[in-house]
Amino acid sequence: MKHAELTKKSQANGIIALAVLGLGLFATAVPSTANADDLELMKPGTLVVAVQPYMPYTAVKDGKLVGLDSDILTTVADKLGLKMEINVTDFPGMLASVQTQRADITIGGIAWSDARQKVGLFTDPPYYSPPAMAVSGTASFPDVASLEGKNLGTVTGYVWAKSIAQVPNASPHTFPNAEGVFQDISSGRLDVGFLDPLLITYQQQQRPDMKVRIEYLKPPTNEQVAAHPDYKYFQAYMTGFYLPKQSPKLAKAVSDQIDGMYKDGSLAALITKWGGDPKQFLVPSPEMAAQRRGVDRPADWNPPSIAK
Repeated sequence: MKHAELTKKSQANGIIALAVLGLGLFATAVPSTANADDLELMKPGTLVVAVQPYMPYTAVKDGKLVGLDSDILTTVADKLGLKMEINVTDFPGMLASVQTQRADITIGGIAWSDARQKVGLFTDPPYYSPPAMAVSGTASFPDVASLEGKNLGTVTGYVWAKSIAQVPNASPHTFPNAEGVFQDISSGRLDVGFLDPLLITYQQQQRPDMKVRIEYLKPPTNEQVAAHPDYKYFQAYMTGFYLPKQSPKLAKAVSDQIDGMYKDGSLAALITKWGGDPKQFLVPSPEMAAQRRGVDRPADWNPPSIAK
């Protein structure tokens, strides 16, 4: 959709209560769209959040929720008048916690997909993620054809697991976490790892000795996607915060706050803070609206954007 620091051990699973009232990152206020008492919360006034350590998107550090998605949700929760209780788990556990109503929401680079929306609710995209690859040294993989016959990897449960399985003559591999992907790329056991872009740049900064770098894949053509339907995940994708099916009011309240952050500039500021380009992360691709219209959004829905 992850590590507090990719070079350290994952934090132990547990519940960490974080009071976020008063921690809003921006002075500009977006009026709350719903009274906290009206939202479908597990605990009154408290947003139970499932995350896994996945910097620079989500982590718990020194008792505080940190990272891009964390900063966005902290701002949203503050504006809705909610405190947060954080449950640290792994990626499959994040999704399962929401789908079984053991958490109100999960965050952290989670890709929208038709399969996931059938068993949960997605907010409007807090940002869009361009197709990025972790590669070693000077290796270059400009397009999908260059992946054929290669050793490809991603994390178990990520949408790219379906994509790499469809690449002709390639050897697909899945790992329990991104650290395993990075280690196998550095050692030469993997040629390409499909991971979230800011995670790759963060790894470059934290572990330059591993000689892992980021490369962007030219999106497949419509003809290639028609021949290999799961190649669609090699295109830029919509992220979303993910909630139980039983929480439509909460999902709408969070979406309304996200949409307001596109308008007031606070999302652009957070994307920049965590090493991204707002023009890459906050402008949807033309095909994205059609993916959700009539599925989990009205027929006239338009994805939020900073583009005028």
